[in-house]
Amino acid sequence: QVQLVESGGGLVQAGGSLKLSCAASGSIYSINAMGWYRQAPGKQRELVAAVTRGGSTNYADSVKGRFTISRDNAKNTVYLQMNSLKPEDTAVYYCNADVRPEYYSDYRVRWGQGTLVTVSS
Repeated sequence: QVQLVESGGGLVQAGGSLKLSCAASGSIYSINAMGWYRQAPGKQRELVAAVTRGGSTNYADSVKGRFTISRDNAKNTVYLQMNSLKPEDTAVYYCNADVRPEYYSDYRVRWGQGTLVTVSS
């Protein structure tokens, strides 16, 4: 069983910073892409940022220049450094990973439980 556990959410004032972490655990053979999504109340879940195993990244236009995604392959962990936060960044943030479990030949998408980020104006 593979699990993703997020941490680091909370309440911050506009202009502040937060760093989210997501650790994958369990019987893992390999992880391809990892990413962060978010879902604000009444809106669809959207991609925030993603990073490949080799370190290539892509970002939503709304967070470019403010958020930075990174990963530690040895720890099966992905991070999201969020700077210059805005009230519109308020959402539940979900970690996502494309995981190949041990004893399996294919990759499966796994999601974390979500962590709430609230940015006050």
